[in-house]
Amino acid sequence: MFNIVEYEEVMHEKDCVFVDVRSPKEYKASTIKGAINIPVLLDDEREMVGTLYVRSSVEEARTKGIEYISKRLPEIFEQFQRLYSVEKKKVVVFCARGGMRSSSIHSLLYSLGIKVYKLKGGYREYRRYINENFDNITKNVKFIVLYGKTGVGKTEYLKELERRGFDILDLEGAANHRGSLLGSVSLGDCNTQKTFETEVFHKLLNRKSDIVFVEGESKRIGRIIIPDFIWNNMMKGEKIWIEDSIENRCDILIKEYIKDENSIRELIRALENIKKYLSYKKVEEYKKMIEEGNYKEACINLMLNYYDPMYMNGFGKKQFIKIIENKNREETLSSIIEVYNQMI
Repeated sequence: MFNIVEYEEVMHEKDCVFVDVRSPKEYKASTIKGAINIPVLLDDEREMVGTLYVRSSVEEARTKGIEYISKRLPEIFEQFQRLYSVEKKKVVVFCARGGMRSSSIHSLLYSLGIKVYKLKGGYREYRRYINENFDNITKNVKFIVLYGKTGVGKTEYLKELERRGFDILDLEGAANHRGSLLGSVSLGDCNTQKTFETEVFHKLLNRKSDIVFVEGESKRIGRIIIPDFIWNNMMKGEKIWIEDSIENRCDILIKEYIKDENSIRELIRALENIKKYLSYKKVEEYKKMIEEGNYKEACINLMLNYYDPMYMNGFGKKQFIKIIENKNREETLSSIIEVYNQMI
C-alpha cells in the first residue's frame, strides 16, 4: 500500500498535520496530540453503521457508511484540499486501528490528487507508542515539587516559571481539573485518562532539561490517576512549601472560581459534594453566602473548615528542602528558582 507511515517516522516533522477521521465523540475522548478532526462518520452515523455491522452484515454496514460519507464528501474534500494545497501540510490520516475509515478516505483522496499519508495501526498504535515509551522518558527527570495550602497560587507560579523558560508539568491543566471536590467548577469536563497521559507524555518528551517544576498533587486528580512512575518520581523530588496569608489565598480562589453567573451556580451545586465531610447546616450556610455575593466569607470558612484540614492531612509530613513565606511574589519566585540553580 502507498504512503503508509508509522508514528515515529513523522512525529517530529513540523509541517506534518494529523487528521483524525473518527467521529467527534471519539476525537473528544482522546486523540493524537495536535490532531484535527475531519470525521468520516458523525456520532449517530457511526452508531448506526456499527449496529448494522453487528446485527446485519458487513456489506450492509459498508453500504450505509458510503451513503453517509457521500452527503458530506464535498465538505470533507474541501477541508483536506485546504490543508494540502493552501497550507502545504503533510497530511496523515488515522482512525481507530488503521482500518476502513482511514483506508477509504486515504484511497479516495489519493486518487483525486491529494497525496495524503495513512498512519499504520491508527490511534491504537499511537497509544502503544506512548505506553512503551512513557516510563523511559520519565527516568531522568528530577522534579521540583511545589506544595502549599489551597489558594497559594501554585499553578500561577508554574505558569510564570514556564514564561521564564523553565520546564514545568501542569498536571491539573493536563487533567482539566483542580483535584478537589469543587475542582471542576468553571473548567468543564475533566479530561479522559488517555488525554491526560497524552498531554503529560508530550510535555515531558519535549522538555529542554531534566529538571521539571510540578505541583504537589494527590495521586488522583478528579477521575484521573497519575501513573505510578511519575508519582513515585515526584515523591523523590525536591519539595518546596509555600505559605501565604488567608486573605491572599482568598483573592486567588475567588478570581479562579467566580467567573460569571454560570460558575456561581456550578459552585453552589458542587458544594453538595462536601456534605459527606461537613454538616448539612454548614454547607447550606456557605451556599447562602455565595448566593448573596459574600464570596470572601464563604471562601475563608471553606478553607478553615474543609480545605486546610484536608490538605494538611495529606501533605503535612513531607520533608521540605525550603519553606517560603510569600511576602512578595517576585521574591518567592526567586527563592523557588534558587532551588533549581542548586540542582544544576
